[in-house]
Amino acid sequence: MRIGLLGAGRIGQFHGRLLAEQSEVDEIVVFDPIEAHARLGAELAGAKGRVVATDGEAIEASDAVVIAASTNAHAGLVTRTIDAGRPIFVEKPLAFDLEETAGLVDLVERSGAILQLGFQRRFDPAYREAKRRYDAGELGNVYLVRLIAHDQGPPHEAYIPVSGGLFRDSSIHDIDALRWVTGQEVVEVYAAGAVRNFPMFAKYDDIDTGLAIFTLADGTLASHSQTRHNPLGYDIRMEIVGSLDAVVVGLDARTPIRSLEADPPRTADPGWESFLDRFETGYRGELQAFLRVARGELPVPCTARDGLQATRVAIAATMSRKEHRPVRLDEVP
Repeated sequence: MRIGLLGAGRIGQFHGRLLAEQSEVDEIVVFDPIEAHARLGAELAGAKGRVVATDGEAIEASDAVVIAASTNAHAGLVTRTIDAGRPIFVEKPLAFDLEETAGLVDLVERSGAILQLGFQRRFDPAYREAKRRYDAGELGNVYLVRLIAHDQGPPHEAYIPVSGGLFRDSSIHDIDALRWVTGQEVVEVYAAGAVRNFPMFAKYDDIDTGLAIFTLADGTLASHSQTRHNPLGYDIRMEIVGSLDAVVVGLDARTPIRSLEADPPRTADPGWESFLDRFETGYRGELQAFLRVARGELPVPCTARDGLQATRVAIAATMSRKEHRPVRLDEVP
């Protein structure tokens, strides 16, 4: 297979390296408007990497396309790739705003295009085991799902005004994981936020610390807490407490948190540094799944509509934070 790679920044370069590991991938055709990024992306893909001059050339030269460009480029690249009849893997978010996202979902569903959205936690072994136990009823009557997300450090200031805000940019991964593991839709959100350490977020009406309470369709409650900075590293967890069991995803030897108990569990040093090392297995798994999707061997495991639903929840959380009230999902069209 020949894979077009549109966008060769940090995540695009990472995808290129993982794709090059796959025996069925013969060539990775790389385009990025910044030539140095494109060259580095092709270099990291090894002998399989090749740089081309335009995104159209990359699409035409490929059997399937991976889109890892900046968010504001997603809609145009997805549309052109659909027009070319190529299967698509696109990093989250599907598009920059809700209207554009809904329009792309409509286009994908009307055209019958093959599009897989990049929510890599669905392919992380521990999240998959949590879903298996949830679906099998091994947790019993679930009381509470607790989501925890702490970045090692904040993004560059230039990224903040185009990120969509904390809930849409980062918490959306936890929102999708919540929907996927439980099989439930969020019906109401109550959220709060603050700027605790990085004043640059306030300049863009954003926050560096956020909390949200989600009510699911079956009445289950979930909570989510997130910060843009954890001095010990990148910390992502999902805890599920039920009537038969209590389990956690993300608690291992590299979890960057320090216990103050007299006999704490042993931990490694250093902790997880970023989403790239913490979720490398998940990223590899979603790309392996996409190659099977592109060959017609597997249904799409994470659809454009999944992206729309997660975006609606994130927007509801942002509305709730700004308006200081609970927001029901039917308020977000």
